[in-house]
Amino acid sequence: MRRYSEAVQSDVRRRMSPPHRQSVAQISQALGIHQATLYNWRKSWRLQGEVVPASEKDPEGWTAADKFTVVLESAGFNATELSAYCRERGLFQEQVDRWRQTAQDANYNAVLTMAEQRHLEKRHQQDQREIKQLKQDLRRKEKALAEAAALLIAAKKSRPSGERTGRTDDPGRSPEGP
Repeated sequence: MRRYSEAVQSDVRRRMSPPHRQSVAQISQALGIHQATLYNWRKSWRLQGEVVPASEKDPEGWTAADKFTVVLESAGFNATELSAYCRERGLFQEQVDRWRQTAQDANYNAVLTMAEQRHLEKRHQQDQREIKQLKQDLRRKEKALAEAAALLIAAKKSRPSGERTGRTDDPGRSPEGP
C-alpha cells in the first residue's frame, strides 16, 4: 500500500473542505489517488471532528452530522471569530445560526416517561388489532362482492336472448305486456 505525505493529505483535506468542496472523484482524477484511499481519509478526518462534507453540494445539502459539526466548532465564537470561520468555509452566519437553532429544537420535546411509553405501546397494539380487523372485513366484503358480480353475470348469460328483463322503455306500458 502506497504511503502519502502529510503535504498531500493536507492538500486533499483542503480540496474536500469548504469552500472548495471538490468531490472524491474529482480529487482522485486530479491527483491520481485511489478513491478508496480518499474515502478512508475523509472518514478518519470526520471521526476526528473535522468538517469534511460528503460531496460538493451547497452547505444546505450537507448531512446533519456535517452541519452539527459546524455548530459544535463555532459554539464558543464571538461575532468576529464566527465571521472569519464562515469566510474560511464558504458559509453564511445565518446558515450557522439556523443550524444551531435546529439542533436546539431537536431536543426541545421532553423524553417520554415510562407510563407514557407504555400507554403509547398499548395504543399502538390496539391500532394494529383494529387495522387487522378492518383488513379482514375488507377481504370478506371483496369476496362477497366478487361472488355477487359472478352470479349477476351468470344470470345474464343463462337468460334466453328474447326474454324481457322487466324493464320497458315506454312508461305507459307494463312489463307484463299490452
